[in-house]
Amino acid sequence: MEKIKKNGQLYDDTLTEEDFSPVPDRAAIVDQIRPSMRYWPEVGKRLMKNKMAIASLTVLAVIVLLAIFVPIFSPYEYDASNFLAAKQKPSWAHPFGTDKVGRDMFTRVFVGTRTSLLIGVIGALIPYIIGMTIGAISGWVGGTVDMVIMRVVDVMLCIPSMIYMILILVVLGGSPVSLIVALALSGWMGSARGFRGRILQFKNREFVLAAKTLGARPGRIIIRHILPNILGNMAVGLCSAIPGAIFAEAGMSYIGLGISPPMTSLGQLSTDGVAVFMTEFHRFFFPSLIISLLIFALFMFGNCLRDALDPKLRDEDYMARVYRRMRKGGRKA
Repeated sequence: MEKIKKNGQLYDDTLTEEDFSPVPDRAAIVDQIRPSMRYWPEVGKRLMKNKMAIASLTVLAVIVLLAIFVPIFSPYEYDASNFLAAKQKPSWAHPFGTDKVGRDMFTRVFVGTRTSLLIGVIGALIPYIIGMTIGAISGWVGGTVDMVIMRVVDVMLCIPSMIYMILILVVLGGSPVSLIVALALSGWMGSARGFRGRILQFKNREFVLAAKTLGARPGRIIIRHILPNILGNMAVGLCSAIPGAIFAEAGMSYIGLGISPPMTSLGQLSTDGVAVFMTEFHRFFFPSLIISLLIFALFMFGNCLRDALDPKLRDEDYMARVYRRMRKGGRKA
């Protein structure tokens, strides 16, 4: 037994059981740092606390609701001509004015919004699903299968996607279904390469090897273990692909291969407005405004969704909120 001298007095430095305390359970420590919550409820909670996400969702919701209900309750048909009201400026009767044959632009713009959203969402989702499936097979199987698939993708990427779309639309004609088919057949290569890279990044990680050891099938490993780690980047990519599909439809309309009249879309209306930009500015401004709002809201919501889905940012976000509350409390004191 040793004794140490402190402040002129001798103290016994022998350790006893009273000098130790049991280590608390790890789960209790984690709960003190960040309250425990299931993954998807926590994603929704973090998303709803993001002001930019709320603003983007509000803009998207307003545009979608207008696209649904304006054509239903409008007193004008989107394809009804009235030459007596042709080329009118915006007014109470026609909030967005009229076109060269007297059709109400307010109704046509939101019918076009409905068409463009349909083409944008489905035309971006289908090639994304196709690319994810092919990329997952290529990255997971590897070897000869991977080499063959990637060489085919490389060859197809050497040809501009616009050529594929033009050839398909020349054969099938200008309609929403034809545009969706053209987008699906010409847009899956990029997502296939990106998803293959993600599979290669995660397929040899410890949690994937543990799942393999426990007998999990490849499909379950990809969906349950790898997919949650890349949902953020996928969400941003998908939200970016929707405006790309809308722009592709507008480009096809510009060269005369888009939606065939009297059906309309935002791309077709903007293209028609460019020809009379100086004399009938409203025909160009309102469709372009809706396209700009859609693109801005989709991009911003995609970024917010990426932050909410990223598991690595959960603790950082929680500690940042705690620090802000501490700072506010210190200022009030």
